[in-house]
Order: sequence, then C-alpha cells, then structure tokens
Amino acid sequence: MRRRQFIALVGSAVAWPIGVRAQQPAGRVHRVGYLGSGTAAPRLLDAFRQGLRELGWAEGQNIIIEYRYAEGQYDRLPDLADELVRLEVDIIAASPTPAALAAKNATETIPIVGIGFDNPVQHRLVASLARPGGNVTGLSYSVGPEIFGKDLELLSELIPQVRHVAVLSNTANPNHALMVSNVETAARLFGVDLLLLEVRGPDEFDGAFAAMAKERVEALFVFGDPMFSVHRARLADLAVQNRVPSMHTNSLHVEAGGLMCYGPSFSDLWRRAATYVDKILKGAKPADLPVEQPTKFELVINLKTAKALGLTVPPTLLNRADEVIE
Repeated sequence: MRRRQFIALVGSAVAWPIGVRAQQPAGRVHRVGYLGSGTAAPRLLDAFRQGLRELGWAEGQNIIIEYRYAEGQYDRLPDLADELVRLEVDIIAASPTPAALAAKNATETIPIVGIGFDNPVQHRLVASLARPGGNVTGLSYSVGPEIFGKDLELLSELIPQVRHVAVLSNTANPNHALMVSNVETAARLFGVDLLLLEVRGPDEFDGAFAAMAKERVEALFVFGDPMFSVHRARLADLAVQNRVPSMHTNSLHVEAGGLMCYGPSFSDLWRRAATYVDKILKGAKPADLPVEQPTKFELVINLKTAKALGLTVPPTLLNRADEVIE
C-alpha cells in the first residue's frame, strides 16, 4: 500500500508561473549533462524526465541528456565531469554531493543543478541557501541533525529495547565527518551507544558485519552513500543473514531488502529538479535561484524483511508508513 505524507520541516517549494511551462525556445535543442555518483536509478530518472515533460521538454526532441555514472567510484567523477564540460552541455544535473563537487571543480561557468546534495554551504558549493551566488543551485537532501534523530526514534519504536546501534559509513564520502557528528548528536539524545564502522568498498562489508556480531549490536543504521546504493542488495542480504535490523535513508535500500527507511522523498527531489533545469534553460541564473530543502518525507517498511528477522511491526508504525513492501 502507498500513501503520501507531506511534512514541512524546513524550506519551501519554489513556485513557477504555470503559464510559462509550455513555452519553450523554438528551434534550439539543449544539451543537459547528468552526472551521477552511483548507477542509474530508473525510478528517479523517470521522475526527472516526467518533470521535464510536464514543463514542455521532450528528450530527443528539444532536449538531449548525456548520462555519466561513476558507479560508486568517486575517483571516476573528475574525468566524467570534464567529459561533460568538453561536450559543451548547457547545464549539468549532478547527484549527490560528490558529483556536485566534481562538477563544480570542472567548471565555474556551466550552470549546475545539484540533486539531493548534502550541506552545500559547508562544502562551499553555494554561498548560502537563499543566495547561492555562483553557478550551483538545486535541491538539498539535508535538513540538519534532526533527520537522524527521527531515524533513531522510529528504530526505537520498532525495537523498544534498542540501545546499541552500528553505523556504517564510507570514509571516502565528503559528507562522512558531518554525518557522523550529526548522528552522534542524535544518539546522545536517545541514550543510544554507537558502534562506528568505516568502510571504503564492498570488500570490507564482511569485516564490518563480523564486528557487529562480535559487539552484539541490536540494529544497523546505514548512511546514504552512492557506493552503498550500488551494493544495496548485498548489504540487505548481509543484514538479514546476520539478523541485524537495518535503518536506511532512502527507499531504494528498502526495495532491495533493507528493513526500514525514513527521509526525504527522492522521487519528489528528482521531479522538482526539472524545474531548476527549466528555469535555467530559459535564462535564469543559478546564483539567483535559492537552494530548496526537502518538504516531503516518507517512511517505507519492508514487511518481508521484518518477518525474516522475526520482528512484529507495531500497527501504529504501519499506519504511519507511506509504503509497505510485502
């Protein structure tokens, strides 16, 4: 089942005049570069393309999209970004933070729309959320440490006795230090002890789960990371095999077998990103387009995984879920 939940934590949606949506420049075919840190996510790309279609952009007709993916290997991003610059694309849509940073390092003139990037001010992608001031704008994933507090709250609602939680993070991710700091702040509020496990590639997953077993953790929190997303099915399998309930930050992991996620709706972010592409192709400057923060959040629960782990999901939690995978 699926319901939609709108929670205005911070930020507000940018509203564009409806009357301009069907009016596209005649004759010219625009070229958009799409730079992804992970692999292609069909559902998210469909949302992005749908947003473009609603604004009058037809791929292959008045717009061409050049797709480039690093497949979770951050060291590939600079070359892929340079390749898009050499193609002289009109704009680069980059997701998430590592891709946005690579695009920013590759060009200071081509407009960049970040999708689901974290902490753009701290990473100096923009001067401020309200006034980006350069060639980067877009839609931020981050709403501050409160989101991690909500994740831990939901996890404790599912597992009331949870006190020892493992946190899996990728040290190659530029957000690593900030995410660790934020989740530590949230853990102190909930009286949860953390086991911080740092990996840089899938070959270190087995060792991380062995450490969880040794320390007898009661649950696992997986940070959002393109490398983790590429290998989300394996992470989900390892969690079930080791009987560790897992909390994630986006629904792709839960669709692959993870237990639960709470966070911004990725489909909504990707669909709204088309609005930025549309405005910039019509002449708007990224410097003048405020960075949006999430306004729509979703809770997704995988009941099949809960059953495999021997967990009973409380009805109160099920009733609040936007999607339940059975």
